[in-house]
Amino acid sequence: MKYIPFTLLFFSFLGFGQEKYPKNYFRSPLDIPLVLSGTFGELRSNHFHSGIDIKTRGKEGLKAYAVADGYVSRIKIVQYGFGKAIYIRHPNGYTSVYAHLSKYADAIEKYVKKYQYKTKKNTAGNLYLKENQFPVKKGDVIAYTGDTGGSSGPHLHFEIRNTSTEKVVNPMLFGIRPEDDIPPVFQSLMIYALSSASRINENNLNVALPIKKTAKGIYKTNRFSSNGLIGIGVRVFDRLNNANNKNGIYSLEMFVNGKSVYYHDVSTFSFSESKLINLLIDYPYFKTYKQRIQKTHRVEKNSLSIYKNLVNDGKIQVAENANYQVQVIAKDFHGNKSILEIPIKGINSNVLFTKKRDTTTYKIVAKKFQKFTLEGFTVAFPKNTFYEDCYLNLRKENGIVKVHEPTVPIDKSYTLTFDVSKYTEKEKAQLYIANVDYKKYPRYQYTRKKDITFYTTTKTLGNYQLLLDTIAPKLTPLFFKDEQWISNATTLKVKVSDADSGIKNYLATIDGEWILMEYNHKKGILTYNFKDKKLVGSKHIFKLVVLDNASNTNTLIRTFYKK
Repeated sequence: MKYIPFTLLFFSFLGFGQEKYPKNYFRSPLDIPLVLSGTFGELRSNHFHSGIDIKTRGKEGLKAYAVADGYVSRIKIVQYGFGKAIYIRHPNGYTSVYAHLSKYADAIEKYVKKYQYKTKKNTAGNLYLKENQFPVKKGDVIAYTGDTGGSSGPHLHFEIRNTSTEKVVNPMLFGIRPEDDIPPVFQSLMIYALSSASRINENNLNVALPIKKTAKGIYKTNRFSSNGLIGIGVRVFDRLNNANNKNGIYSLEMFVNGKSVYYHDVSTFSFSESKLINLLIDYPYFKTYKQRIQKTHRVEKNSLSIYKNLVNDGKIQVAENANYQVQVIAKDFHGNKSILEIPIKGINSNVLFTKKRDTTTYKIVAKKFQKFTLEGFTVAFPKNTFYEDCYLNLRKENGIVKVHEPTVPIDKSYTLTFDVSKYTEKEKAQLYIANVDYKKYPRYQYTRKKDITFYTTTKTLGNYQLLLDTIAPKLTPLFFKDEQWISNATTLKVKVSDADSGIKNYLATIDGEWILMEYNHKKGILTYNFKDKKLVGSKHIFKLVVLDNASNTNTLIRTFYKK
């Protein structure tokens, strides 16, 4: 690709220098112009995006290159998440990561397949390698792009990590970046009443205010009246050249009467703190409306390292008879910016509407372990599961256990236990715990089974139920029939599906010998590559056994002929 000269960006009061990262050390991982479908630090469910997602023109199989000299330190093959991934450790103290791959370069692919056939593992997990096993030079082909794991379409997920700290670093800081001259777009504005004494337009409620664009990169809202402690939140996204998708911004800053009181950017962060995204955004609003509002004030328990030089945690104390000019500035990495102007008039007023106080029988004291047992179920919360003290709604209705609402973020997993003493042994074998927040699409929860109790651990509040799955997985061979000659076929494919609890495991053999079948869970297709093993003779017996999460199995046996 053609490299774009790197321009240093300077931010007010920002002591963090982008010049600390080498700009010419790494090349692009692809040889096509960079167009992104995802930016570093983008807001995702329960985490910040840890790399950049590079579009591959809707195709799989593009060559992925080592971005610098080094050696392959890890190979990963998992069903979800990164899918097939490769990690290269570089002598300058960084590790590059390439994910959602379709396959590895020939020597690496051969090594991985040998391991999988030796261990009979359809997914290999993590393979850690020695420095002398697969050394690479800058520009070597190491793999081919794909759509494996949790991707939503063909692309390359690319990361750069600090090898010693494992913190991820924005690849654009190293000069790997696409063209972008488009400023971010503000979509909406929320004003938060942060205390019982706060007033926003004569209410003690959070208030959404309309905004309008008045010029390129300039947005405004009408003046509102306020008093007391308030916070501000914005919904904002960025677009890059040559792509229509909405991406995350790089930095967000807020000025009050010309003074900076809030700043964060997504230069680097650790995986351990990524879950704190649920305190950065308005989590209840997101769970209710599926829209992410970023708060320009830091709430208690939010220890994200991305904040810099906050004043009063970005909270605004509005005094009576005072005027305030607030500016929220969103920037992308290239320095393109948009400004949202928010005028405030300090007026003390009687309150017309106040927030409803939430009280129930079940009070959570965040610093304590707490356990509640109701009819047929128990919930146990380790200490510090919740970020703050609160009241929970706990009840059971029509067999559904309601563990509050999923609008409250939690920091740790809790345990939900069901009493199954009334069920027969046959029923127990086919029972499982499911999240039923979406009744049409119940989601299997990993269910641990004891004699009279079933339990699961989860980090999501909401609705749970014991469901019975009596239907075996469905198996449909694709493009081949029993007793058919398939000499020209390069693969063997079977479509698999399960209506209830979902696929747990599978075992495939040809002529009684284990074969590797890769599972594309998004398409529900298992694929065997005939290049993996040389067949002896022309007549062969293919056998596939599939198990779902409720112990139901189905077996497919087909005879085929191949020279």
